[in-house]
Amino acid sequence: MNRFITAATAMIMAGTMAQAQVTEEDIANDATITTQVVTNGMGRTLQRYSPLETLNKENVANLVPAWAFSLGGEKQRGQETQPIVYDGMMYITGSYSRIYAVDLKTGKEVWQYDARLPEGILPCCDVVNRGAAIYGDNIFFGTLDARMVALNRKTGDVVWNQKIADYKAGYSYTAAPIIVNGLVITGNSGGEFGIVGEVQARNAETGEIVWTRPMIEGHMGTLNGEESTMTGELNATWPGDMWKTGGGATWLGGSYDIDTDTLVFGAGNPSPWNSHLRGAGAPTEGNTGDNLYAASRVGIDPATGEIKWHYQTTPREGWDYDGVNEVVAYTDREGNKRFGSADRNGFFYVLNREDGAFVSADPFVTQISWASGIDDTGRPIFNEDNRPGDPAAAADGAKGETVFAVPGFLGGKNWNPVSYSQNTGNFYIPSNEWGMDIWNEPVTYKQGAAYLGSGFTIKPLYEDYIGSLKAMDPDTGEIKWEFKNPAPLWGGVMSTAGGLVFTGTPEGEFIAFDDETGEQLWSFQTGSGVVGQPITWEDDGEQYVAIMSGWGGAVPLWGGEVAQTVSYLNQGGMLWTFKLPRQFAQAN
Repeated sequence: MNRFITAATAMIMAGTMAQAQVTEEDIANDATITTQVVTNGMGRTLQRYSPLETLNKENVANLVPAWAFSLGGEKQRGQETQPIVYDGMMYITGSYSRIYAVDLKTGKEVWQYDARLPEGILPCCDVVNRGAAIYGDNIFFGTLDARMVALNRKTGDVVWNQKIADYKAGYSYTAAPIIVNGLVITGNSGGEFGIVGEVQARNAETGEIVWTRPMIEGHMGTLNGEESTMTGELNATWPGDMWKTGGGATWLGGSYDIDTDTLVFGAGNPSPWNSHLRGAGAPTEGNTGDNLYAASRVGIDPATGEIKWHYQTTPREGWDYDGVNEVVAYTDREGNKRFGSADRNGFFYVLNREDGAFVSADPFVTQISWASGIDDTGRPIFNEDNRPGDPAAAADGAKGETVFAVPGFLGGKNWNPVSYSQNTGNFYIPSNEWGMDIWNEPVTYKQGAAYLGSGFTIKPLYEDYIGSLKAMDPDTGEIKWEFKNPAPLWGGVMSTAGGLVFTGTPEGEFIAFDDETGEQLWSFQTGSGVVGQPITWEDDGEQYVAIMSGWGGAVPLWGGEVAQTVSYLNQGGMLWTFKLPRQFAQAN
């Protein structure tokens, strides 16, 4: 354990008895309690919307830096965290599995925990960490060697440290955990290594596993240390033994809908990418070839881990479009309880919150080529000519036919979270306009080795932009406005009751937009690319906004031609906190 404590720790520990504990009620009401942010997503529905309106369209031009905090050292890779704010402290995670406690008033470090990562970790898409969870007196975060760590939030001391999965087999962990009724609920990463996606629930006090739910059919779940039920039906949609290394990583974490008491996790790409090797080139008698529950959204009972419903966005998935994108619970303009989700495959889906049933799907990026649309049942209308070819059909058996598919495998939208505004009823989607040359190759499974069976090169669709922040009406699919950016957008989005939408760019700009028109009202150059997730809160009548700056993530590693165009961008690791000065807040 590497832990660094400043003198400020002594003061915190001295005041321990007077400090509150984070309760289930705090977490459940996080979206409405404006003095804290104790969940990833600013509420477990993941709306990333604040009811604060002290900061608004008229005065946002007066937003100024309050303090900045450097992550220091040489470990400056992609900084994708969302801060947690509670009881005078801010908690942020950093690349290479670090976590910091920072004094909320001064920006001074109180303690730091730096996980001791072993040799041989296998993160697919940069050494990122997307945030922590908080409950009771503890702060929880995951590490790149697939462990979950609980720390005392006041001192940084380790309370427990538990293994999620075997990192040597390709497992890792990068998401923020979610807390529901005293359970720490996590997914796993490693979809490019033939792992099996799983959701796990642990006792927050002890770290002991309460239940597990695999995402690939044929695997058994557990409850209280005993086998519970099988996920799906063995070989119903998978041929032979392919399900044993079927992928479906739950690498982005989940959301929770308290109204229906349902956890919703996305399951990523099936393994290998080469769909022909999974028997998914065409269904066969008795086997649909859909490869459940990969590339799906799955509703789960938070008490038992039982699957309540599922919806598969890309059955027979063969382009690495995953299905892991966050699912946002909201109520539409007519009062219907809905889930909204912008999928990597380029379509925005609306589902019924009661049972996960399909409602609608509309494209949010241009030139989608793999499907001509989504039918009334929610299944894609495939353009089979746009599926990468079967290597077995090639003369040499070494490489299938190359196709140019849109979106590229990094998705119409990747991990970077959307925001839903209760102010406008619109979703704000950080999308990207790109495609890819993709082809299939033979591959066999080997533990700890990449299990793709595909090659690819990402290419931009347009000369003048790749990134596109879109305001989308989920009821109609209409794009209300669009902000175009030269580099891909890779950071999160936040909206507020003050009529603002915040996000950042790889070029380092942190920007506030008018939520109705898309007009840029304010910006600040952070010094490195913004791939973090903004938050806002109030303290003593003043509204604050924070964002992590630090370029990295999957684009520089996997982006092909796109990666070359942004190779000049500087890495970094700086947390910026801004505030609206009191005189402007009072004038409001």
